Amino acid sequence: MRTIPTFDFEELLLREGIKYVAGVDEAGRGPVAGPVTAAAVILPLGALANNIRDSKQLSECRREEVGILIRECAVDFAVAHVDHGTIDSINILNATRDAVKKCVDSLKVKPEVILIDGKFLNLKDRMCISVVKGDAHVSSIAAASILAKTARDALMREYAEEFPQYRFDRNKGYLTDEHLQAIRNHGFSPIHRRSFSIQL
Repeated sequence: MRTIPTFDFEELLLREGIKYVAGVDEAGRGPVAGPVTAAAVILPLGALANNIRDSKQLSECRREEVGILIRECAVDFAVAHVDHGTIDSINILNATRDAVKKCVDSLKVKPEVILIDGKFLNLKDRMCISVVKGDAHVSSIAAASILAKTARDALMREYAEEFPQYRFDRNKGYLTDEHLQAIRNHGFSPIHRRSFSIQL
């Protein structure tokens, strides 16, 4: 059964006098090519309650539609990418933390509390609350998951035009059988993560 995200966390914080609460999530930790992307979103309480879901529960077309709605109604939002080269240099966890910090720092409206998906991405100098499976349960985190995923997908479609043999428009950098065969045939592209283990 699919979980529907709610504004329960945000509402509780607002009752405590917190004015701005941001949800944060990332996309792209698992692929072997392309960036890791993070998004931060501050939503009006109750906004798009019937539309927002964990990005993984929406089709690509529906994610794009809801992403537009989120951008239109958000109090503020920001997206940040950290590229494959940085991922190889500092590892995927640290690169993801960098993406999270960049997107939060890019918000014009500064959140007093950040609700963040997972356990390991808290920012040391901010008031963060980690929520395991937050993208499935917390509306602002689910909204961030949609913006992160759609922004990264758009970038991977651009890379697909530059490197058509890898079909990044279809696999988004994940190691599908088709993608693996393309690597065997053509070698690695400039955007592949060389620090990731790929059994050829």
